[in-house]
Amino acid sequence: MIPEKETAAEKNNSQKDKYGAFAFFDVEHFLRRIIKNWYWFAFMLLIGYAISWVYSKYYAQNIYASNLSLSVSNNTASYFTPNQSINFIWAQGGNQDGIYLKKMLLSRSHNEFLVKELDLFINYSTKGAIKSTYLDKDDSPVFLQIDKKHLQQIDYPITLIPKGNNSYEVVLPKEGESTNLYSYESEGFQFINPYGRPENKIIKVNEWYTTPNLRFKLVQNTVPTKIKLDNIIVKLTSVNQSVNDIVSTIGVEFDKEINTIMIITKKGYNLNGTVNFLNKSVTELQKKRLADKNIVNKNTDAYLQESINDIRKKLDSSASVLNFLKTSEKLYDIKDRDEKSLNKIKELEAKKADLMSKINSLNTIRNTLQTQNFDKMISTNAAGFEDGLFSASVSELKALYLKRREMAQIYTPNSEPMKEINRLINDAKLASSNSLRNYYTGYYEQINRLNQDISMANTDLESYPEKERRYLDAERGYNMIEATYNSLLARQNDAQMKVATNQSDITVIDPAKNLGQLPIGPNVKGTKAAIIGGLLLIPLLLILIGELLDSKIRNIKELLSATRIPLLGVIGNNNNDNMLTVLEHPKSSVSEAFRGIRANVRFLSNENGKSKVILVTSSIGGEGKTYVSINLASVLGLSDKKTILLGMDLRKPKIFGDFKIDNKYGISNYLTGEVSLDQITNKTKIPNLDVATSGPIPPNPSELLMSERNINFIQELKEKYDFIIIDSPPVGLVADSYELMKYSDANLYVVRHEYTEKYMLKMITEKYHNDEIEHLGLVYNDYNVKQGYGYGYGYGYGYGYFDEDKNYKEPLLIRIRNKVQSIFNRK
Repeated sequence: MIPEKETAAEKNNSQKDKYGAFAFFDVEHFLRRIIKNWYWFAFMLLIGYAISWVYSKYYAQNIYASNLSLSVSNNTASYFTPNQSINFIWAQGGNQDGIYLKKMLLSRSHNEFLVKELDLFINYSTKGAIKSTYLDKDDSPVFLQIDKKHLQQIDYPITLIPKGNNSYEVVLPKEGESTNLYSYESEGFQFINPYGRPENKIIKVNEWYTTPNLRFKLVQNTVPTKIKLDNIIVKLTSVNQSVNDIVSTIGVEFDKEINTIMIITKKGYNLNGTVNFLNKSVTELQKKRLADKNIVNKNTDAYLQESINDIRKKLDSSASVLNFLKTSEKLYDIKDRDEKSLNKIKELEAKKADLMSKINSLNTIRNTLQTQNFDKMISTNAAGFEDGLFSASVSELKALYLKRREMAQIYTPNSEPMKEINRLINDAKLASSNSLRNYYTGYYEQINRLNQDISMANTDLESYPEKERRYLDAERGYNMIEATYNSLLARQNDAQMKVATNQSDITVIDPAKNLGQLPIGPNVKGTKAAIIGGLLLIPLLLILIGELLDSKIRNIKELLSATRIPLLGVIGNNNNDNMLTVLEHPKSSVSEAFRGIRANVRFLSNENGKSKVILVTSSIGGEGKTYVSINLASVLGLSDKKTILLGMDLRKPKIFGDFKIDNKYGISNYLTGEVSLDQITNKTKIPNLDVATSGPIPPNPSELLMSERNINFIQELKEKYDFIIIDSPPVGLVADSYELMKYSDANLYVVRHEYTEKYMLKMITEKYHNDEIEHLGLVYNDYNVKQGYGYGYGYGYGYGYFDEDKNYKEPLLIRIRNKVQSIFNRK
């Protein structure tokens, strides 16, 4: 209990700096305060549970999600779908076609089409006593059909109440009418003149309801609804808001093993709504992809049809010339015709006509590339070849042009990114031009060979007369045009066949279905935990803040560690009406504590056998120094030691009241020479205890206490008494006690539990360790036994040793501990 004082040699500067320094945060006391205030946590737990229950039952809106999986395949080259080769240019993954589809699914144009197609700007819900529930369109017995030519007020709840016989009462809000109305035709807002609140009205199905801010009619749902609704709340939103809301609820992911498989997720407040949207969205996407895939073949068909129409005119003209020669010149039967040579020439000229037709198609493809009019691109089949590399280069070129258009909004023309994209465009143009040049070269080489063969075959016809050769030339021209016509028809038939047999490259693996999926949100458990945790955090934070701001002494162990001043004893809480605890309750634990202090005081002084002057002080008033002085003096007096208690706190006299002594004359009178020692010495109920009160408050208390007369006064009392107890002024307020300590044999410094501020001990601690004060010991006063045992105080409490034991009840934690120990100690 009483540690040995360190010698000067044992002290160093770093240790001295630590004296009087308390810990910033006392974890032990913080935990004790939490346990002490357990009822606040229980109350907050109850409140949090009630709030979370009400939230989950009446306010939480379930969020559902449905999924759709599809595969993306692109087995044929197309100018209008992304090509894999561009991935390596832009360092993208190997599923560019899937990324392209993802962007389409999340695009504004695609979702705007769905919003308008499915009337998703009309939202349905129903309201119970507290909670509102969102409905799918098919859950409502009637649909709202608006007049898009009429201005409508959006975000304005329209309540429909069934009245029977296919009639509904239209109930509008009591306020909130707006003059800023929305047009679904222009998708913008317009102002109208002010108007009065529209009246509620009962309308039948298919009957128009018209007000300045609304115009709609109700359409019967042909599918019977499964639930009966007491009300239907309809709210209109703008197309733009609807699109934004929908896009924010769509998620697209790719399968980790097969990246051409996409999983599309739609979240919403109604499961049927998410299912219908996903299936409709993918159906429209399939149509769009098929249209994109067929556009080249349709362009080719249109181009070939135009060429066929032109060649038909030439064929008809050539046929007319040939018929004219037959009838006018009678050349329909030429004698000695060389059919073998004629058939050979016909075959060669048919091949030449086909090559010329293909070259015309090549010219069209080349011109389309040069003008960047990719939407008019025709298939390479029209030019008589299929070249995947060429189709890839065209697709790449188209993507690069689009990329450059986007980059032009960010970068300047001479910036490095723009130079790079231009370089890539030139490379792609060069690649496509080289492919076409190769085909041009091949076709012209074939034509040259055919011309040579035809020239050689013509030598066999030079023997014919001029008239007959003219007829043969006309016949050869007709055959050449007819061959071209037949070639174009064959290629047109091929293009039309591709349009007819083409299928979308999107295949639905698992369509979205309502399988009774459980809601994915809100996270009710998480919300409950957040609500309860947040409320529990309130008292915890208050206790923490209080602990951080609290600078009072609450921990005996910390007190001793910080001050390194001996502890003489711990005094419990005084529940009496006066300060005479030892005299009136001699068997109490507090009285026993004072006996312990009496025994420990002898360790502070080496003057054994002589009268001892014991000075009692504290930091400020209210810490119990007078209480300690009175009861310590009482304990000494009861132990047959002649003792006198001096009330030297001249500024604030106290002692006389408890002993019922007249304070008319006291130490202040004696020190001024007004009265004698016998006149200020008062007897008490304890035979060996006398009391000298402070007397009237003097104008110069410090001078009186420091006077030579006071020193002689103490010396005179030493001759008559064994112990002199001085109740001195607080050292934190005045310096009187420091001067009196020079003449005392032992000094008691009273620290009150949860009252004395930590910083107040700084001065006394420094003086003690700087050897300015000797024989100093601490008395810890007003300690609460419920907070635990400490340094002897409370030992044996509850075992019938003290008076308080008859009302003692063990704390709950102690009872639980004892119960657990008894269970494990059973044999």
